[in-house]
Amino acid sequence: MHDGSGSSGGGRRRRARVEIVPLIDVMFFLLASFMLVSLSLQKSQTVKVKNLPWASTAVADFKPDVLNLGVDRAGTVYVGAEAVDPAQLTAVLKQALTKGGPTAPVFITADQQTSLGEVNKVLRRVRETGFQKVSFITSGKAGGPADSRTPRPMLPATPRPTP
Repeated sequence: MHDGSGSSGGGRRRRARVEIVPLIDVMFFLLASFMLVSLSLQKSQTVKVKNLPWASTAVADFKPDVLNLGVDRAGTVYVGAEAVDPAQLTAVLKQALTKGGPTAPVFITADQQTSLGEVNKVLRRVRETGFQKVSFITSGKAGGPADSRTPRPMLPATPRPTP
């Protein structure tokens, strides 16, 4: 005799259970999918503005706490805009090291025609003096400051967006 308690052995039927956790997972997946599809269907429109003026700097902005070095294609080293010989360079580097410490930034600029060996000589001398922050300033366009006969070290400027 079957009393409805489900304790009998032979023909027992299991009751169907609705699992909530997998249902929640599927609902979150569907929600995320619909959100991504709806965002990708939105068409963004831009307005093109022509002939906007560009800001430019007339002179190089030298900071007093930064040591700017330049190397030209002949191997001449410049501190700021003044040419120095190797002995003077060592003295200037030591003076800047005592003034700014080993973490004072040093920027090195060179001509495009300057050999890598000449730049490495200056870099080696800067490292031997004890500076830890050495950066190279490059110019990606022809006729820029890295192309001039006497390099003018400049601080990096923000790049212009191409129209």
